Amino acid sequence: MSTSAGLVLPIILWGKDAPTHAINTIATSPDLSCIVTGCQDGHICIWDVTKGQGTGNEFEINPRCFLIGHSGAILALAYVKFTSSSLDLIVSSSENGELCCWDSLDGRCLETSTHKTNLTHTRMQPYILAFSHDPLIFCTGYYPDVCIINPITLDTVLTLHSHVNPDWVSALHVLRPNKKLDDVILALTINGTVKVWTINESEFRERTPLYENESKQIRVRNAVQLVCCLYNNRTVLIVTWHVWQIYDAGDFSVLAQAKAPANEKWYGGNFIAPDRVVLWGVSGKSYLFKLPSNCVVESKDFHKHALKEDPFCYCVMGVPSAKPLVTAPSVIYATLGQQKILLRGDVSGKLVVWIVPEVTNNQLSQLKQDDNFRAPEYPPASISSLQTSWDLLKPCPPGILDQFDTDECRGPLLTCSIYLAQQSRLVCGREDGSIVVVPATHTVMLHLLHGRHQQYEEWPLHQLLLGHKGKVNCLVYPHGVHPRYDPAFLVSGGRDFSVILWDIVKCELVHRFCVHSGEITQILVPPNETSARMQQAICSVSSDHSAALLSLRENKCVLLASRHLFPIISIKFRPLDDFLIIGCSDGTVYVWQMETGNLDRVLHGMAGIDVLQACDENGNTLQNSDLLANPAVHFFRGLRSRNLAAIRHAAQRGLHHLHQPGTQTPADPLDHNRTRIPPLVIQGLRTNANDPESHICFFDVEALIIQLLNDEYSAVSPSTLEAQGLISQTEYCKILGLTHSDSPDAQKKIADFFGKVKDKAGDMERILKDKDKHGLLAKVKEGAEKIQAKAESALLIKQEKESASRKNSTASLGLIDGMPNQRRNRNMLFESTIPMEIAQLLLSLLLGWGLDGELDTISEGRLGLLKPLVPVSFGQISRGGFMSVMSPTWRPRQQLISQSDDLSLTQRVKEFTSLLHWEISSSITTNHLLAIIALANTLMSMQNATFVPEQERLRRANRPSTRSQPSQDDNYVTQQAASKHGWSLVATMHCVMLHEKLAQTNYQEPLVESLALRWQDRCVEVRDAAQALLLAELSRIGVEGRKQLVDHWALFLPTYTGDAFAIASIPSGGGSGGGQAPGRELLSKPEEEGDDEASKEYDEEETLSDPMKSSYENKRKQTTAVILLGVIGAEFGQEIIGRNVDSRRAAGGTEGFGVGNSNLARLTSKSLTFLLLNPPGAKSNPYSSLRRAAIDLIGRGFTVWEPFLDVSKVLLALLELCCEADHLVPSMSFGLPLTPSADACRTARHALTLIATARPAAFITTMAREVARYNTLQQNAQAIQINLSNVILNRSKPEILRVIELLIEKMQSEIVELIIEVMDIVLHCVDHGHLKTRGLGEVFPVLCRFSQVSHCAATRRIAVGAKNGNLAIYELRSSKCQNITAHSSPVTACAFSPDGKFLASYTSTENKMSFWQQSSSGMFGLGHTQTRCVKTISTIPLPDNLKNSLRGPKLIWTGSRNVSLMLADGSENRYGV
Repeated sequence: MSTSAGLVLPIILWGKDAPTHAINTIATSPDLSCIVTGCQDGHICIWDVTKGQGTGNEFEINPRCFLIGHSGAILALAYVKFTSSSLDLIVSSSENGELCCWDSLDGRCLETSTHKTNLTHTRMQPYILAFSHDPLIFCTGYYPDVCIINPITLDTVLTLHSHVNPDWVSALHVLRPNKKLDDVILALTINGTVKVWTINESEFRERTPLYENESKQIRVRNAVQLVCCLYNNRTVLIVTWHVWQIYDAGDFSVLAQAKAPANEKWYGGNFIAPDRVVLWGVSGKSYLFKLPSNCVVESKDFHKHALKEDPFCYCVMGVPSAKPLVTAPSVIYATLGQQKILLRGDVSGKLVVWIVPEVTNNQLSQLKQDDNFRAPEYPPASISSLQTSWDLLKPCPPGILDQFDTDECRGPLLTCSIYLAQQSRLVCGREDGSIVVVPATHTVMLHLLHGRHQQYEEWPLHQLLLGHKGKVNCLVYPHGVHPRYDPAFLVSGGRDFSVILWDIVKCELVHRFCVHSGEITQILVPPNETSARMQQAICSVSSDHSAALLSLRENKCVLLASRHLFPIISIKFRPLDDFLIIGCSDGTVYVWQMETGNLDRVLHGMAGIDVLQACDENGNTLQNSDLLANPAVHFFRGLRSRNLAAIRHAAQRGLHHLHQPGTQTPADPLDHNRTRIPPLVIQGLRTNANDPESHICFFDVEALIIQLLNDEYSAVSPSTLEAQGLISQTEYCKILGLTHSDSPDAQKKIADFFGKVKDKAGDMERILKDKDKHGLLAKVKEGAEKIQAKAESALLIKQEKESASRKNSTASLGLIDGMPNQRRNRNMLFESTIPMEIAQLLLSLLLGWGLDGELDTISEGRLGLLKPLVPVSFGQISRGGFMSVMSPTWRPRQQLISQSDDLSLTQRVKEFTSLLHWEISSSITTNHLLAIIALANTLMSMQNATFVPEQERLRRANRPSTRSQPSQDDNYVTQQAASKHGWSLVATMHCVMLHEKLAQTNYQEPLVESLALRWQDRCVEVRDAAQALLLAELSRIGVEGRKQLVDHWALFLPTYTGDAFAIASIPSGGGSGGGQAPGRELLSKPEEEGDDEASKEYDEEETLSDPMKSSYENKRKQTTAVILLGVIGAEFGQEIIGRNVDSRRAAGGTEGFGVGNSNLARLTSKSLTFLLLNPPGAKSNPYSSLRRAAIDLIGRGFTVWEPFLDVSKVLLALLELCCEADHLVPSMSFGLPLTPSADACRTARHALTLIATARPAAFITTMAREVARYNTLQQNAQAIQINLSNVILNRSKPEILRVIELLIEKMQSEIVELIIEVMDIVLHCVDHGHLKTRGLGEVFPVLCRFSQVSHCAATRRIAVGAKNGNLAIYELRSSKCQNITAHSSPVTACAFSPDGKFLASYTSTENKMSFWQQSSSGMFGLGHTQTRCVKTISTIPLPDNLKNSLRGPKLIWTGSRNVSLMLADGSENRYGV
């Protein structure tokens, strides 16, 4: 499901300048409605094409979105359209071997193949084989083969090899000859060898490499294109740089050729008719040629070499008065109906479209007769570019610092930026050398949202740092990388060769480093494992091929590495060896000593590569090396290399291990690592080094929710949290105490154990001293102690200075919250409002404004949200961290055709927020709805949380941490209720009512499968939002819609076959075939990356129904199918037990989950049980989100799955999960993140609760049966040599007691019927030592609510009356139980006499009361014990209303021989023995 990235929403501020887009390759959809361009910077742009309505432009081309993720230039693109579904894919290849598959509609990255192959593809051609329904991609590139790949999985399904002259393929064409069923692949290598392969179905299914059928050498070198004429499949066009030729495919003889004009080189071509071709050159012009008659198959002169007629150029297509192109353009020929289109993309970013003119043969004959004829230049039909589209926008897209621009002139361009997450400030370097520091959330609000801030002048306030004389190239905030640096330090590098250290708190220049002789290109932060001196240094890289280590504490250069002959491309650190390793572009590696500044060695070739790779491997294990490696290893390594820093570091690590041997902290259920993730990150974006920066705001919804709840929970005491039901520490500790011994000896044993551990740890230092014969360790220890003393004294001085400065700053701030004696950090005061500002910004941008006027009024007035000022450019992060971002020029296709540009800005914004926002794509709709619902629910759970400034100040003033007694003001309580109601309306509107509001529009519905994969998201609020949204969507689509989903996904449901999964073959009426191309929903993945965790659960071997589909794709579909069908079965399936067929049909349950057709329920339950019971191996994650989903769904749908489950195994597995984690796990509504084990424990507890409340009889009887097995095992434990302390039933006693107590509280009438089994379970869990001095009503009071239970502390016996009329008497001394047949009807009440001699039992059905006495045979009562009835008397019949009430009759002894029968109405009847 979702992994690390979680739910991250990008929002882009483009600025007035469009990004540079140097087009490198181009592809189009078959209907020419979409154009895809790839640029040299690795970005891809998708353009929408519509027929223009004006006279000037035949086509209107509008950029829709950008695809970002490739790290190299795009070399090839392929647009793949599936005829069997509405799926359109874009496959891209970059120069570093990356191959990606994108969804053409919403831009999601669906698959990457960086882990599958290292091949670099330069050409890709989609093609549908004769025996297949779906297209494949034929690829050539920097390898001597032809690869056929599956566009969905990017796996190589077949490879075409060469026997004769294998070489790189420079041109390729795939075709199907007339009247033949086999497909023919025609290829031309760079050495001029033509190769022919044929593929039939049998060869393709065998998956064995194919070799060419024939090959022939021709006189062509380095061909750039090979095209076969589709009109006749006989003539072939081959294009080289200097000449193009027409060949006969039969014998590959040359029929005609033409050389390139002066100052021109051919770059490609194609047939536009059987007798005409179009050729394009590197200059950007295209040439139309009429072929001679011997090249036309239909002509009688075909293949007659005697005719030496040259091709006739009758038209040139170019751009008038255009500048010459720097590199060759990318040109593609396409047809649209009767029109023939030529499309060109060049390095300047322009898309030029020509409509090929139609010239008849008679006209050509007349032109040939003119001896002075010169081919005319034909103008383009349309010219488009990103900047042209940007200029048409009114107003221009906002930038991050547009407040510094005026109407007359623009401010300096932004060259670099860095976001300070802890302070929520953005630092921007500009072209004039100035650095601007602004509040990030405020400046984004200024440009995107309406509000009172629009009326303020010079808002937000900013800081200006002046010091550089040229462009600022790079910025680094060292404290953001590691907290060892001063939080006030900011480092910048510029074009003026200087590195400047700034104090951003005082806004002053601290020091200027001038050690380089070139502009600064990069600034790095050394790792934390370096020496103490280097930990306060930074590394700067310059264009003069030098690098420097600059100390921020000493304000001087520590190391200047300036002997490199070539530019620096990589810098590595080896802290343990005190080495700085620099790699240059020529492959040379320089090794420098950081402490001494000496050049240690220079490496070349493979030696240098090995050193760099060793640094990477060392970096991966550096964090764990301190805990695992022996300090002596690093100590002697330092002695061997004469490295003093390494010796000191090893000695300090050794001393640290001596002083802290085996320290271990108790388990904490909270995941503190995830609480430190910033909720907002602003990243600069530019496609070219000379472009001004655009900025992307990444909103991490999970991190934002965590910070909001952390702020809320930190202000509340633990008792308040427990009162609100968020934690249950007191209750659980009470139950935990019942399961352990009450003897004080246990505490003494524990104390003795820890004392022994401490004594053993104290001997470690003495042992090491004995082994250290030469005294090296003692000497190093003495030197380390001196260094440590100096460091401590320096640190003490620094702390005193900081405390004094904090006192001064506190005094300057005045009284804060009425607490003058409390020292508060000023940064913390501002930081507390940062999460609320980020939440206000995000919710204001995502909310569906304009859909409901009343909700808009509440959101704006009561909740403090702000309406957008301009249409917003959204984005989404998909698999592998790849991203797609909207262009500000995006419009839906209907609006592109209707050309509704006459709307005002306010109307356009309202139209965007209410309609167009939800028409972008289904994945964006899914992410935004999840974010809105999760944040609304979070704010609703907080105390009076709104964004109205006055109410927010009032909320903080009334927090328990601020006031000793919470305010009870009626106005405050009313505001809190109104805010909760407002957030509830926001969540309900976007969860349930949005589809109804947008029913008549092109609403992109949320992806059901993405929501299913987030069913157990690691963030509780996102998890709850996904579950609510999925259930609302499943309810909305109705029975027919759910049946279609079941039919569709049942094909991918795995079947449980012993130890593995296989694809289930379930007959379904409406499902699509498993071998067909999957539809859009099959390829939907969570944005995160994020579905790898759930998909990797199936590590066993699978039987794939289609060999074209990879195991990864199959696992992902199995994951989605299991969760989605589990949700449908659990929430909408029929209960199988206790219903007849007629009632089932009347209820209209989901097909496949009823008694008549329960195959799906059986298969789904088997899959869920497999995920729960599968023992965690080396590959699987025992606490994954997929396993949590299976646990949750087993609990939710237990009534559906019960007939197919082994209930005993399921309950024991859930109990094992509960006892593996810490016992103080919070409740399901606790929002802060938990560790994976704690989260799994919480989910298992919730599932146990659901199972027990849904089927209390099944739970109690199963647990009683397991207790009986445990007791039998306990009697024979020594014989079979088993450790009973590790048995699940022994470790999970607190959890079992918790569930039993819950059942008695909620379902007392059901528990009465199984009261003996309940007593067996309780006595197993409760330590009998507690019942020595205390009664059962004090130890486990809920059990004494039943009048059928009685405990005698004097004789240590417990009596329980059963429904079958029996009495069960438990002897706590001997741990035995005696069953007596007391009555023939259910026992209503029983009670021991005070001295324990008599036991009275009463049944209201028979109206009888019996008295029992226990006697023992043998001397001193050591013989067999018998219980006999000493008296039976008839009682007064009870009315029916008193018999059936829960407060049944009770027996109360008034003396040693007298008992009273107390009735529910307060009356009593007395009886005697």
